[in-house]
Amino acid sequence: MALFVHLAPEPKLKAILRNGIAPTVWQPDPRGHSQLDRVVWAFPVLASYTITHSWARELKRFGRTTLAAIAFRIGDDEPVFARHYGREPVVMTAAKAVAMIRDVEDARGYEVMIPRRIKPGEIVRSRVLSQTFGWRYAPNLKGRPPMLCDCPACLPRNEVNAARDRERLFARLRADGREPESRLAKRPRTAK
Repeated sequence: MALFVHLAPEPKLKAILRNGIAPTVWQPDPRGHSQLDRVVWAFPVLASYTITHSWARELKRFGRTTLAAIAFRIGDDEPVFARHYGREPVVMTAAKAVAMIRDVEDARGYEVMIPRRIKPGEIVRSRVLSQTFGWRYAPNLKGRPPMLCDCPACLPRNEVNAARDRERLFARLRADGREPESRLAKRPRTAK
């Protein structure tokens, strides 16, 4: 049996333990024929605790305050989709997905998508994650500034070093002879 972990907001933990993990919408097919329209996001439990829970920091960027890790088992022969987050998903068995991710040199950024609900009886254990670790923006970005575009998704406010990253982007845009979009640029304060 393959062992996976799913990260969810801590306030939803009791409901998940009672009802199971519901699949969420992911890139629905406009015709409604895709088998990937609703999935449960997961990552295999590996020997490294940090790598196993490396998605935690990325999820915290989107407003999740405290996260819970829910471990569950599914059959080795069950079909799942696995990929590195920037690539197309590949269908394979759960056992092959675990082996593929375990055998790569750097497993950060990989993910497994299970196209069904996880039943409460398949949940093995759960715990609240006490601290945040992992990567932000991209797995290998530590020590380098992120390459941001000037869209609001890449320039969120109230993030760590967000103002510095915005100013770096604006300086790069001005050096290229372009002006940043007015809705993103810093607004001058007016005296009252």
